[in-house]
Amino acid sequence: MRTSSEEDEADMLTQDRFDFFCRAVSQFGVDHVIIRQGGKELARHDFVPEIRQNQFSLSKSITGTAVGFALEEGLLHLDDFVTDLLADYLPPQVEPNLKRLTLRHLLTMTLGQKKPYLMGDQRRTMKENDYIRFALSRPFEEEPGNSFLYSNAGPYLAGVILEQKSGMRLPEYLLPRLFEPLGIPLPEWECDPLGNTFGAGGIWLTSTEVSHFGQLYLDDGIWNGKQVLPKSWIRLVDRTVIPVPDGIRDYGMLFWRGRYDSISAVGRFGQYCTIVKEKNAVIVLNGYDTGENNLLEYVWTYLYPYL
Repeated sequence: MRTSSEEDEADMLTQDRFDFFCRAVSQFGVDHVIIRQGGKELARHDFVPEIRQNQFSLSKSITGTAVGFALEEGLLHLDDFVTDLLADYLPPQVEPNLKRLTLRHLLTMTLGQKKPYLMGDQRRTMKENDYIRFALSRPFEEEPGNSFLYSNAGPYLAGVILEQKSGMRLPEYLLPRLFEPLGIPLPEWECDPLGNTFGAGGIWLTSTEVSHFGQLYLDDGIWNGKQVLPKSWIRLVDRTVIPVPDGIRDYGMLFWRGRYDSISAVGRFGQYCTIVKEKNAVIVLNGYDTGENNLLEYVWTYLYPYL
């Protein structure tokens, strides 16, 4: 019969279990592993010294957060039509499905386009400098809102809309609202050829800064006892579920939805910020995994049961 101390250890994240997890993910180019639980850093491993890294598509969730502030401030509304918000960038002939496109569709990857646009490989070879006109001139084959397609066009356009409505670049808009309260200095963020922030990717943050972002969502927008992020946005993120064709996970307001009702901000090359409210935990993995493996499977198998 096991003693009570042995039973406790069987259900907890021991140093040996954490070390095993870190060894398992090290083969995939992971630089940093951070686990926060109960509002504190429970465990971390730095394979390399911590510096700011490109977070790639994890940036989308930060762009969505910016929109959350703008909704609370009345700058934007989810059902605003994109044709009204970007009237100066429309193609000569505006097709019916484009006329139906709203900010909500941009945030949920349900634009009605059958091809993804402004993806990394495409941006490296495209000749167009005006990404706004390019995205709006592509075909909208389906009625917006009917189906999910992962694309950079939606979050990019959402970021541009916010910049135009606020008269500020996206990082400057977020500085007093998000970054400064979390102790994050103004980050660098990729821009398009015309100087618009590329809200679909390209923000540079440390893994610790990413973990603070996750903690803010875990704590329903509260940081150091202050409501930083509007509760209305947190509730919207929590309740928005967009089915994804692969059936493995769902999508939401620029967050992925996964096992155990978790939400994750995810970058293409192994950047993860996963919020698991059931465990009161934030799990951050950061590095450069060119194989694009699903490292969350390791999280669910080797970390989740012991948190």
